[in-house]
Amino acid sequence: MIQASKLLSRWRAVALSFLLALITALALLLISETSYRRSLTAIGDATQVFDVRLDVRRLLRLMVDAETGQRGYLLTGRDEYLAPYNQAVSEIGELLRRLTPYYQGQPEQVRDFEAMARAIEKKLSEIDITLKLRRDGRDSAWQGLIDTDIGKDAQDTIRRSADRLEQAEVQRLQRHQGQVGQTLLIARLGVATMTVLSVLAFYFYLKQTRALGEQRERQRAQLEAERDLLETEVDRRTEELTVLARHLQHAQETERSHLARELHDELGALLTSAKLDVARLQSRLPSAAPEVAERLRHLNAALNDGIALKRRIIEDLRPSALSHLGLTVSLDILTREFGQRSGLAVHTAFEPVPLDESGELTVYRFVQEALTNVAKYAKASRVDVGLRLADDGVEVTVQDDGAGFDPAQVRRSAHGLSGMRFRVEAEGGRMQLESQPGQGTRLAAWLPPAPAVATEATADRAA
Repeated sequence: MIQASKLLSRWRAVALSFLLALITALALLLISETSYRRSLTAIGDATQVFDVRLDVRRLLRLMVDAETGQRGYLLTGRDEYLAPYNQAVSEIGELLRRLTPYYQGQPEQVRDFEAMARAIEKKLSEIDITLKLRRDGRDSAWQGLIDTDIGKDAQDTIRRSADRLEQAEVQRLQRHQGQVGQTLLIARLGVATMTVLSVLAFYFYLKQTRALGEQRERQRAQLEAERDLLETEVDRRTEELTVLARHLQHAQETERSHLARELHDELGALLTSAKLDVARLQSRLPSAAPEVAERLRHLNAALNDGIALKRRIIEDLRPSALSHLGLTVSLDILTREFGQRSGLAVHTAFEPVPLDESGELTVYRFVQEALTNVAKYAKASRVDVGLRLADDGVEVTVQDDGAGFDPAQVRRSAHGLSGMRFRVEAEGGRMQLESQPGQGTRLAAWLPPAPAVATEATADRAA
């Protein structure tokens, strides 16, 4: 009887353990299935929100492309500038049709979306009208339309509405992420419950601990491998972006050179021809009425101003002195003209340095951008510009005695300094900015000398 009672007790314990295990398994299965469905729903909603954010951003970018195409065509009259505009118009309509059903189900954001859609329609209408006026040769009409700032107001409305819509989608995405977190929390509680129940079997607990340790080691090794892979990928992408940036800079300078040549050849020929015609008229009308003679003198002065303006534009696009006279002479011309325009006292100290064509252009653009910033923001009375051969390469400095600023408070939207820094780093150099409020600003850049040019310079010094 005692043995039967013990056997029955064991069977009851086994049955109870089995029932407990079955209940635990069913509970875990229910939790897992519920968590899976909730996670799947939240992830699907988050994916939709992410796609909507991308569509809103793409709408904003397409409007910028349309406006860029408009400006390019208005300035040049060339039909190839309309390609971004035509492409943007076709895609904007498709995006609006795609987003309309979504925002109709979002009463909080439907007003912002409708305001953005109306502003887009208004902006595209303004662009279309200006393009038609440009094709018809009615320059004063399209210029007057642009001066009304109708397009600017519409574009500002588009940006504000897009920002609000994107912020709303970010909040919605955060809510979906919170739902996923709650689901994961429930799953974690289920796992914790199973762990507590598993403590009853110490052997399996030790075995599980050992298994977890082994798994943790495998995960650590896997994470290290993934980290190394990511670091390699980051280095590769950084190098690719650097190469791309150099290419874009080269393409930009090439386009500037092309535009400068076109202005010099075409516009220069037109202005010169007009000036010769005026000279012929003046020589053939010696006894013309005083009013006619005054008009001819005024026309001749206007042509001289146009020729001077053409020369300044060409020099800004591609300094001809840099190719013909060298870096030091080009910098001397640049600083002297800057001093004449700004009224500032400019002090220079330039030495011949061993740089190739790309390095010389980088130094020239660096000084040009720095002087532009001085004229805009520094409120200075004196500027010192220097170029010399330092121990570790070529050093160029631009220092003013102006208002200065806190470098830590530079706005992210101020791309001038970032562009200067990247241009210098693309040449293998480095840039340093020193400034304090009320104590002026000092910009310095170091560039490595060109090997071939440096060798020639060393040989010349030895000779």
